[in-house]
Amino acid sequence: MSEHHTEADELKELEHLDATKPSSEDHNESTEENTEVDKELEAMKQRVKEMEAEAAKLRDMQAEVEQQLAPEEDKEAVDLRSVYVGNVDYGASPEELQAHFQSCGTINRVTILCDKFTGHPKGFAYVEFAEPSFVNAAVALNESLFRARLLSVKPKRTNVPGFSARGRGRGRGGYRGGMGYYGHSPMYGYRGRGRGRGGYYSPY
Repeated sequence: MSEHHTEADELKELEHLDATKPSSEDHNESTEENTEVDKELEAMKQRVKEMEAEAAKLRDMQAEVEQQLAPEEDKEAVDLRSVYVGNVDYGASPEELQAHFQSCGTINRVTILCDKFTGHPKGFAYVEFAEPSFVNAAVALNESLFRARLLSVKPKRTNVPGFSARGRGRGRGGYRGGMGYYGHSPMYGYRGRGRGRGGYYSPY
């Protein structure tokens, strides 16, 4: 009887061990749960990245809007003493344009517009003078030869898309400044000023 009792006890112990051992189904369920958690984490990370990208885009848009909301009289004052210069050679520098228009009067700033993404010049520029009276002399240089090209020179119109500048340049004096923004900035140029305060330029 004792031997039979011992075998029965051993069978019960084995059954107990089998009952406590995790089944293959339980293991599969656990693996599936972990996979779902990983997927949720990846989805959350992706949403965070998208939110960060959207926030950066909103900051850029806000900065652009603030720049466009500059006092209208300041924009008009700058435009009244500025000219649009078209058909500009892509390799031209602001200094070369400054030299071309220097005889017209004191120049506050030359701005060559560039593509926002590539940084390459678009082929036109703006020249801002210290006084509105210098604009007529600059317009007289329409169809003048510059780097083997005939320039198109016209008075700058207010609110021309792609150009936003603010500030007032006053006083007379020589050019002072250097090359400005390259690369992926939509503009580059120089800012000059005389005895008075020069115009202020803030790129995109």
